[in-house]
Amino acid sequence: MAQTFKGGLHIDDHKEITNRIPIKKIPGAPVHIFPIQQHIGAPLDLEVSVGDRVLVGQRLAGSSAFVSAPIHSSVSGTVTDIKQHLHPSGAMVTSIFVENDYQDEKHPDIQPPKPVDQLSREEMLEIIKNAGIVGMGGAGFPTHVKLSPPPEKNITHIIVNGAECEPYLTSDHRRMLENTDEILNGLTIVMKLLGLSEGYIGVEQNKPDAIAVLKEKAAERGNIRIVTLKTKYPQGAEKQLIYAVTKRQVPSGGLPADAGAIVINIDTVTAISRAFTYGKPLLERIITLTGDCFAEPGNVAVPLGVPLSYLVEQAGGFVKEPKRLILGGPMMGISQYSLDVPIIKTSSCILALSTADTTYQEDSPCIRCGKCVTYCPINLMPLHLGRYAAEGNLEQAEKYHILDCIECGVCSYLCPGKQSPLQYIRVAKQQILENRRKKQ
Repeated sequence: MAQTFKGGLHIDDHKEITNRIPIKKIPGAPVHIFPIQQHIGAPLDLEVSVGDRVLVGQRLAGSSAFVSAPIHSSVSGTVTDIKQHLHPSGAMVTSIFVENDYQDEKHPDIQPPKPVDQLSREEMLEIIKNAGIVGMGGAGFPTHVKLSPPPEKNITHIIVNGAECEPYLTSDHRRMLENTDEILNGLTIVMKLLGLSEGYIGVEQNKPDAIAVLKEKAAERGNIRIVTLKTKYPQGAEKQLIYAVTKRQVPSGGLPADAGAIVINIDTVTAISRAFTYGKPLLERIITLTGDCFAEPGNVAVPLGVPLSYLVEQAGGFVKEPKRLILGGPMMGISQYSLDVPIIKTSSCILALSTADTTYQEDSPCIRCGKCVTYCPINLMPLHLGRYAAEGNLEQAEKYHILDCIECGVCSYLCPGKQSPLQYIRVAKQQILENRRKKQ
């Protein structure tokens, strides 16, 4: 029986557009753009200058801070510029421009490490950090930090998130089908690091082919359990996934480790496998190209730093003019106004829609229908949170646990009054966290 959580809803997923199309490898672009802000944590320091020749896998920026993740060049070539450039978040961020020489010359530091059995826990964490691996499900939190829980936290479950509940996205689905052994190998490495004898992979039941191949391969190992999850949004959110698999709740204001669990993404665990097998840092990711505008929708393996304009060109261009271009899925993705932004570590999808309603409408009054409360997967009261956030009443918003909001967008999606509490909530959360940082 499929496992799940309370709340959430079933959304038309539109995954049939790309879920049967194998991953296609895309060559590097003429110029790659590497924003030095691609993770949650300490800012990075530049390690190259204009005019430098760089090699595949060479560090471009890094930091000695614990909560950080270095950035590496995905191509060989010359650093032609370092300047402020448009980031997928909409901000202007210091970015490194590398002109691709198409030689794909690898940096000599890319060498396989010692076998896992000969590595200490500290050495394993250092390999993950040096590889620049972050959460690739969207958050961008450095993976070596996530895998370093405080000693007082009793971690009993490591869960790989294969739910991929966001509509349109199929990159994780294809990864599970085509790179099954790497996923299981990466999970086995993490299990050793955490001292666990068993691991879990959660997959929604709308991916029966992935569930079948994972179960077949996992049976050979005997210590990895494939958990079938109900197809429901946001099943892939950390707290909801932990509850579905373990029936434990992450406490308000707490972290997954407080429930004895750690969750990592499918692409993240694949990157871990490659770091330990080949010594390869995080240099590429799978991107779903979908919507009704692409001439050739599908899933592509993309070197980091490729501009969106190049990817669109590689997909045959647009057959329809997009009214909405989103980096990520329709529920939690970020709308883009330019194709000049690059693919970064946390990118997962380019969604181009010709029928999206882009007209601005004033919010109508809340009719107290209660839908946002009924379906909120965190059991919050979005109607009140949205109002307090819009009014700037941050103190009251905190009392209603605004920081527990996972920003899934269910409330805005369901609202018959076309209100968008999520937008106000996002801004209020940023203000609250900024105020806390100032006080510290």
